[in-house]
Amino acid sequence: MPALEKTWLLWQLADSAFPAGGFAHSGGLEAAWHLGVVTRAGFDAYVDQSLWQAAHLALPFVRTASKEPARLAPLDALADATLTNHVSNRASRAQGRAFWSTVVRVFETRAIRELDARTRTTSMHYAPIFGAALGALGLDAEEASSLYMHTAMRATLSAAVRLGIVGPLEAQRLGLVRCTTPQRVVPSPWAVVGESGCGGSRERRSCARYARSRVVAA
Repeated sequence: MPALEKTWLLWQLADSAFPAGGFAHSGGLEAAWHLGVVTRAGFDAYVDQSLWQAAHLALPFVRTASKEPARLAPLDALADATLTNHVSNRASRAQGRAFWSTVVRVFETRAIRELDARTRTTSMHYAPIFGAALGALGLDAEEASSLYMHTAMRATLSAAVRLGIVGPLEAQRLGLVRCTTPQRVVPSPWAVVGESGCGGSRERRSCARYARSRVVAA
């Protein structure tokens, strides 16, 4: 893919106008704020913790699926077993389906059509379908990983603005600090998920432990 075309594609996918299904999802921030778990004084730390979680739990699925879109089904099964909280599991599936619904309608390519056939047997969890979609569109693992972390940070900061925790200018400052110092939250080298044996329903009960033990360096 030509460099300019790839750049424009990244901008389109990163645009908040792209209907990816996560615009109203606070990632738990709203509940934590109303319960008093998160305060303005501690919000900077919350942002780092939120990104750390995304980098260590979801990012390996994004990176692996972008490299190997054909592994979408076992990666999706592993993600389903890893997300043991029913609220997080449901949110991941809803966002994944919304994201894929947009991708399959906007990008009418052969690779996307082939990937669409693979989605029929999956729950469409967001992280693996995000990575697989970007891989099918011709983006590499680093680009998919960077875009995923950017959207994760944007979702947290946008929710904070909606809730009145910070103003829009402060949110931009917080984002800039983390964009210029990604080593604060992102593992280096970024990780991938090892070969999974969690495709069968009998095995899924043990997959959460398996997922934590099979994250390997890229």
